[in-house]
Amino acid sequence: MGEARYLAVEDLEVYAKLCQLHIDVCDLSHQWPREERYELGSQVRRSSNSSPAQLAEKNDDRHIRNKSEGVNRSRGEAAESIHHLFMAFLKKYISEETFSDFRARYKQCIRMLNGLEKMLERKIPSQERRWHVSEESASYGSDPSLCPSGWPKPEDFSPTPETRHPSPPDSSS
Repeated sequence: MGEARYLAVEDLEVYAKLCQLHIDVCDLSHQWPREERYELGSQVRRSSNSSPAQLAEKNDDRHIRNKSEGVNRSRGEAAESIHHLFMAFLKKYISEETFSDFRARYKQCIRMLNGLEKMLERKIPSQERRWHVSEESASYGSDPSLCPSGWPKPEDFSPTPETRHPSPPDSSS
C-alpha cells in the first residue's frame, strides 16, 4: 500500500466553500448600520475568514494530529460565524431567509469538516485518537473487602437495575 497523499488546501472543496462564504459574509455585513460594521460586522468577518484560514494554516503541517486540530478549529470558527449571523438576524439586519441560507451553507461545511477530521483521525494510532476512550476495568482481585462500602461484591454481582445503581445504605436506623 502506498503512502497517503494529501491535497493542497486550495484543492479541498470545503476550503473553497468556506472562502466563498467569507466573501458573501463580507458583502452582507457591509450593508449593516454603520455602528455595527465595526462591532458585529467585524466579528462575523473575522470568524468567517478564520475558518478557511485555520484549514490553510494546518494543512501543510507534517503531523496528522496538527492537521486534525486545524480542522477542529475551522469547525469552531464556522459555528461562531453562524452565531454572529444569528445575532444579525435577531437585530433585524438580515432576513430569516438570508440567515437560513447562510446557516445551511455553514452546516454543510461543518459536515464536510467532520468527515475530513474523521479521515485524519483514522490515520492516528487508536490509543492517540481524540475520541478514543479506554478505561481499564476496576479489579478488586480476590479480596472483596476492597469494594467500596455499600456496593455489591464482585462475586454476587448480577446486572439488574438494583445492583447497577444501588441505593446508599439507609442511615435512618
